[in-house]
Amino acid sequence: MKETRRRMTLNLAGSEMQFLEELCVRKGVSKTAAIRQALRLYQVVEDRADKGKKMFFVDNSTKERSELMLL
Repeated sequence: MKETRRRMTLNLAGSEMQFLEELCVRKGVSKTAAIRQALRLYQVVEDRADKGKKMFFVDNSTKERSELMLL
């Protein structure tokens, strides 16, 4: 079954819009695609945090780990 799409308006600060536009150019995607991808990533992060899992960023050159802290 096809999911119904809904429209929304998103107000961003100038610096946020600039970042989004630059990201879209770098990745070759639309603003809608970038926002959808960000929401999917946020959903994964929230799901894992809700299960008590920790998430880390690892520097491949030094193997240093930094834990992602959520509010």
